[in-house]
Amino acid sequence: MSPHFKFNLWLEAKDYLLITLGLLSYAVGFTLFLLPHEITTGGTTGLGSIIFYATGWWKVQYTFFLANTLLLIMALRTLSLRFCVKTIFAVLMLTLLLSGVEWGMQYLYATNPALFPAGFNAHVKLPIVIGNAFMSCIFAACMMGMGMGLVFLSNGSTGGTDVIAAMVNKHRNVSLGTMVLISDIVIVSTSLLLPNGNLQNLLYGYTTLIVITGMLDFVVNKGRQSVQFLIFSERYDDIASAINEFHRGVTVLDGTGWYTKQERKVLVVLAKKSESNIIFRIIQSIDPNAFVSQTLASGVFGYGFDKIKVKPKPAQPRQRDWGKPRN
Repeated sequence: MSPHFKFNLWLEAKDYLLITLGLLSYAVGFTLFLLPHEITTGGTTGLGSIIFYATGWWKVQYTFFLANTLLLIMALRTLSLRFCVKTIFAVLMLTLLLSGVEWGMQYLYATNPALFPAGFNAHVKLPIVIGNAFMSCIFAACMMGMGMGLVFLSNGSTGGTDVIAAMVNKHRNVSLGTMVLISDIVIVSTSLLLPNGNLQNLLYGYTTLIVITGMLDFVVNKGRQSVQFLIFSERYDDIASAINEFHRGVTVLDGTGWYTKQERKVLVVLAKKSESNIIFRIIQSIDPNAFVSQTLASGVFGYGFDKIKVKPKPAQPRQRDWGKPRN
């Protein structure tokens, strides 16, 4: 097995681990803090919660699984196979996690009800972790937004409207958080149609969406930050080759030290911020005395980074200058 294959295999395993952690955060936030207060969120989980609140027996995960099966069939024609495979994994995993967290909460309440002094919601059959509904929706939104961000950074999706957002984001210059917010507002608004629907829970649902959107964009943009390295070293060729093996491009520039009047090579490297430690380790292992400058890049676009998404300017029809005669 080649070193490159081993490295790629590790990256894939890391992606699936982060996806699982993100889904766990999402499932815990949703089940512990939203369901007991019958607060609705967006996506297929929000749609499932509305059906669950209305029936009292049709579980959220049932609607989540069925709706995502249909969306994934649609997404296979638009999104990459790699993205869809990870999304299928995420849908199956989140379905299991929603069931597992729900069962775990019911088991804890049955064995030790003193852990939940705020009481028990008999309609949804879940204990209330925090008595204050507003604080519950804030906790839920932070955990769910962080979880969704981790999943998106790993090229996956939590399914539902996230799949729709990813499809639109692939072709339009719209942030993921904005797309999720727009597509989810309608779902939250339908909570007023429930028998026990009220304006307070509707506003809590909107608050949840806003916080999820902010947390999602924060995590995704934080993870996509790029950095630029300027590396000065006598062993520039060895460093450049080692960085290339890491699948990062290196540009070699000619420079002159004005104090020494000596010509030397300067390496320019653009990388993700999360890759900084690996590049520093490469430099340290080859030339501990190398001079390195690292700066944040506000935007890096192209192969290996974000795609340039600019809508082409429509061509304007030429207007004839009526004051001049034609030739």
